[in-house]
Amino acid sequence: MSHIKSRKHAATPSRLRQAPAVAALATTLAVPIAVQAQTAPSPGGQDPAPTAASSNLPPVKIEGRRETPYKAETSSSVKSTAPLLDTPRTVQVLDKELLREQGATTLMEALRNTPGITMQLGENGNTSTGDTFQLRGFAAQSQVMVDGLRDLGGITRDVYNYDSIEIIKGPAGAEVGRAAASGYINLFTKLPQRDNFTDASLSLGSGSRKRLSADTNHAFGENAAFRFNAMIQDSGVPGRHAVENKGWAIAPAVAFGLNTPTRIYLYSQHQRHDNVPDGGIPSIGWPGFYNASAALANGGRVDRHNFYGSNHDYEKFHIDSFTAKIEHQLSPTTRVHNITRYSRNAIDRVLTGIFTLAAPSADSSTWTISRLLQRVDQTNESIVNQTNLSTELDTGGLKHNIAGGIELIYESQRNRGSGTAAQTIRGVDYAAVTNTPANLYNPNPGDPIGVPYWTGIDVDGKTVTTAAYLFDTVTINESFKLNGGLRFEHYKTTTNSGTLVTTTNVGTYPGYVAGGVAPYSLERSDNMTSWNLGAVYKPAANGSIYAAYANSQTPPGGGNFVLSATLNNQNDPGLAPQKTKSAEIGTKWDLLDKRLNVAGALYRVENEGQVSTDPFTGLPVQFGKTRVDGIELSTVGQITTNWFITAAVTKMKAKQLDQNSVSGTTVTETTGVRWSPDWMASLWSTYRMGPLTLGGGMRYVSEQKRVITGGTNLATQNMPEIPSYWVADLMAAYQVTKNVNLRLNIYNLFDKDYIQTLNNSGARMTLGMPRAFMVTANAQF
Repeated sequence: MSHIKSRKHAATPSRLRQAPAVAALATTLAVPIAVQAQTAPSPGGQDPAPTAASSNLPPVKIEGRRETPYKAETSSSVKSTAPLLDTPRTVQVLDKELLREQGATTLMEALRNTPGITMQLGENGNTSTGDTFQLRGFAAQSQVMVDGLRDLGGITRDVYNYDSIEIIKGPAGAEVGRAAASGYINLFTKLPQRDNFTDASLSLGSGSRKRLSADTNHAFGENAAFRFNAMIQDSGVPGRHAVENKGWAIAPAVAFGLNTPTRIYLYSQHQRHDNVPDGGIPSIGWPGFYNASAALANGGRVDRHNFYGSNHDYEKFHIDSFTAKIEHQLSPTTRVHNITRYSRNAIDRVLTGIFTLAAPSADSSTWTISRLLQRVDQTNESIVNQTNLSTELDTGGLKHNIAGGIELIYESQRNRGSGTAAQTIRGVDYAAVTNTPANLYNPNPGDPIGVPYWTGIDVDGKTVTTAAYLFDTVTINESFKLNGGLRFEHYKTTTNSGTLVTTTNVGTYPGYVAGGVAPYSLERSDNMTSWNLGAVYKPAANGSIYAAYANSQTPPGGGNFVLSATLNNQNDPGLAPQKTKSAEIGTKWDLLDKRLNVAGALYRVENEGQVSTDPFTGLPVQFGKTRVDGIELSTVGQITTNWFITAAVTKMKAKQLDQNSVSGTTVTETTGVRWSPDWMASLWSTYRMGPLTLGGGMRYVSEQKRVITGGTNLATQNMPEIPSYWVADLMAAYQVTKNVNLRLNIYNLFDKDYIQTLNNSGARMTLGMPRAFMVTANAQF
C-alpha cells in the first residue's frame, strides 16, 4: 500500500501565498485514511482543469484531497458523460496502486484481475505471443486503446508508463468503432503534473528476475512540467529454461499551461525488447490426454522446465509513439480536447514450436515430438487525430452532459511472407529448411534446425477511417437519467498481396508459370453506424439501477486489415459485416460514505453473420451466431479504515448456433466457444497495521473447452479442455521510512500445477507460474 509521498514543490510566490489556505482546506478534508492519501490528479494524470471563472486567480492545488485506492469515481475517457455510478454498463478500473501491490508489469498480468478475460495460445506453430486474450467470449486483442486511440500490434505492453487501465465490457462500436464486439481495454498515460517527485523501484525475484523502473516529475516556470518514465529489465521466466525477457523503455513528456485554460502535452514512448520466446511444452501425461498410440497415451509428463525451441529462436520488437494533446477550457462547463498520435511498432520473431508425438519403440528415451517453425516480421503504423468537445446544457428543464467529436484514422499492417518447404519462387530455388524432431523427454536446442526463408510474398493491408460521434447523458430529474451514443464512420480497407502459382493451380492463372507470383489487390469500403442506449433509475443518491442496449459491427478485415480472395472466407470483401448486439441490466451502489462500491449485472451478447455451411445444400451462408449469457458481481474500495478490497465473480455461458461444416455426407455442428469458462473469480485485499501492510488474493477459472463440436468422443482427443484451477498469492509491505518501502510478493503460494493456455490441437500448452517470489524496494522523494 502506498503511503504519503514526500514531494518538493516549486517555491513560486503564488504557491507560498496559498500555503495557509491549502493547509486549512486539507485539514477540513482529512479522513481516517489520510496516511494513505496522495494527490489525486484529474483523469489522465494531468492537473485539474481550471474553470474560466477562476483562470485569472492564482492556481490552487489541493494536496489533501481524499482518494480511495482501487476505486475510481469517473472514467478517464473524454467520451464519458457520467460518473461510473451512473454509467449504464460494466466498467472496471485497475489503478496504479493495485498494479504496484501485485507487482504487475505487463498488460496480461494486470488483466488477471478481470473475470471474463481469458488468455489464448495460437494454433500449432503459430504461437500467439504478446497481448492475446478473449473478453466475454470474443477475441479482443485488436481492441486495446491508449488514451482512447487504438494501439495496434501483437506486442507485449508494459504498464510502467500507465496510470490506470479501464476495461469496458459489452459492444463498444459507438466508442471505438469496428470490431469491438465485446468491449475494449483503455490504458491512460502518466502525464506531467505541478509537483516535484521521483519514484524508483528495483525488483529481484525467481527466474533470475531483475527490473528497475523510475518515474520523475519536475515543475518549471509558472505553469510547465517535465515527466520522465523509464524501465529496464533482464529476466528469465520461473519454471522455464532458456526463455528470457529483456528490454528497456523510456517515456519523456512535457506540459505547458498547467492550471490555465489552455494546456499542451507533448509526449512519446519508446520500447525495445530482445527476448527468447516460449513455444510451450507437450501436454502428454496430463489428466485427459489421449493418443492413438497406447504407449504415448500412458506416457508420463515431461519436465516443465524443458525447452523445445532452438538456439536460433528470438523475438525482437520495438514500439515508438509520438503524441500531442491540447486541452482548452472555453467556459466552466465546456472543454475542447484534441489529440494527435503517430505510432509504429514492429516485431521480428523466429520461434520453434512443437506438434506431433511419435513412439518408434517401447523405449521412452526414443520418443520424439516434431517441431514447427515460425518466422514473423510484422510492422504496424497508425496516424490518428481526434477532436472532442465536452459540454453541459440545460434545455427545457433537462440537463445534458454531452461529448462529441470527429476522428481521422490511418492504420496499416505489413506481414512478410516466409516458408520452409522446398519450392521455386520467381525463379529462385529454395531448399527445405532443416527441422529435426526433439527428443520428448530430453530436448536439445542445439539440434540442426534452420530458419524459415523470406518468400517475398508479403501481405500489406491498410484501413482509412473518418468518423463522427456524439454521446449524451440526459438528467430528467434526480431519479432518472437517459444515456445514448451514436457513431457514424466511413472506412476503406485495402489488401495487397500475391498467390504462388504451383503445378496444381497454374491453370487458374493464365500467363503465369509454376513458381510465379500472381499479385492481387482487394478492397472494401462502407459506411457503418453504431449506437448505444441506456436508462438509469436512482432510488437513492448513492445507487443506480440501469438497463442498456448496444451494438457493434465487424466488417471483413476489420480486425487485421487482411481481406481474403477465398470466396466466403470470413474476410471475403463480398460478405456483410458481422453484427453484435448486447443487452445488460444491472445495479451499482456506493456504500460506507462512498468508499466501497458494489455492483451486479446480467447480460447477453449475440454476434451474428458468421460464415457457416447449409447442411442441406452444402453451400456457405452467413447465418452462424455466437451467444454469450452471463452474470457479473463485483465490489471495490475500502471496508474499514485500513482494509481495502477488489473482488469480482462472473458466471458465463457461451455457445454457438447454426455453426456447421460439411465433409462429404458428414455434417459437423460446432456448439461451444473455445476458452470460455463458465466461472471466473478474482479477489485482492490488503490490510494496513501501522508501517506494515499485509495482503493477498486468489484467482479461480473453471474448465475451458477445447473440443467444441457436438457428438465428439472426448476420450479420443489429446486434451479436450483446460482443467479448472485456482491460484493464491500473498503480499507483505513495510514502510521503512517515509521515503522507502519494501515489498515481498509470493505468487502461486501453494505451488499448484495448472495449464494456463492450450493450443487448438490440444498437443501443446503453457503452464502457469510455479511458486515464485519477488522482492521490491520502492523509493519516493
